[in-house]
Amino acid sequence: MRSSLFLISILILNYGCSVKDIDFATITIKGSDSMLQLTDNLAAEYMKLNPGISIYVSGGGTSEGVRTLIRDEIDICTASRNLKPEETKALADYYGSVGMFFLIAKEALCIYINPYNPVKNFTLDELKNIFECDISNWNQLGGKNQKIIPVIRNINSGTHYYFKEHVLAGDNYCDDAVVEPTTRNVIEYIESNEAAVGYGSMGYKGKIVYAKINGIDPSERNAQNDTYPITRYLHFYTTKIPKGAVKKFIDWTLSPEGQKVIKQSGFIPLWEINSN
Repeated sequence: MRSSLFLISILILNYGCSVKDIDFATITIKGSDSMLQLTDNLAAEYMKLNPGISIYVSGGGTSEGVRTLIRDEIDICTASRNLKPEETKALADYYGSVGMFFLIAKEALCIYINPYNPVKNFTLDELKNIFECDISNWNQLGGKNQKIIPVIRNINSGTHYYFKEHVLAGDNYCDDAVVEPTTRNVIEYIESNEAAVGYGSMGYKGKIVYAKINGIDPSERNAQNDTYPITRYLHFYTTKIPKGAVKKFIDWTLSPEGQKVIKQSGFIPLWEINSN
């Protein structure tokens, strides 16, 4: 009987010590839909390694993420673009600083087309004209006699803004463009419509083809050396210098272990990662 009580006491003592050694915390992340799949993967892997940490990830777009960050409702905003001047000002007005940003990955912004579309290469000028509806039929580009259906992201999307600034040179999308809320929705629309063309992250797959731009594939190598014309960095934003669990998660994301998850998710790590 005494030996049983002694064993139970030891088990309780060891259990108490093991629980005490676990850090418990909650991290909330919101923002870019282009980064949603990536951030989910990072969060899942980190929680496996740190069982006391709960990470809640949601999308809604970069703009919504920034608004939520300014309201102090989340710990990290994911963003597929730099902050707009008015967003930086709002942060400074509310917190007395412009916050902190962390580059976590790089990517090629891909042009999605249906596999049955024979047009698989564009110039930047052609893309600008397509999404402004100045080119409206695929036969103008050597394709079939079909009306072009441009598919774009909604206004909250950082990708919507990035494409507008870097491909349309700040001009507006045409009114005939189909607006979809997420990258997955863009892909699903193009999968079902041979005449559709859209854009999105290289980390998303489907029954689509990534078109070339100026004859250049959106490959990891071409994005790393900036040969591919539309490359960008992906960001984490915080309102202040991160501490505690938030800092540890960001540090891990930037570590070789976190960068390996980024590579496995189809995005480009900040430095060369051994995939073994």
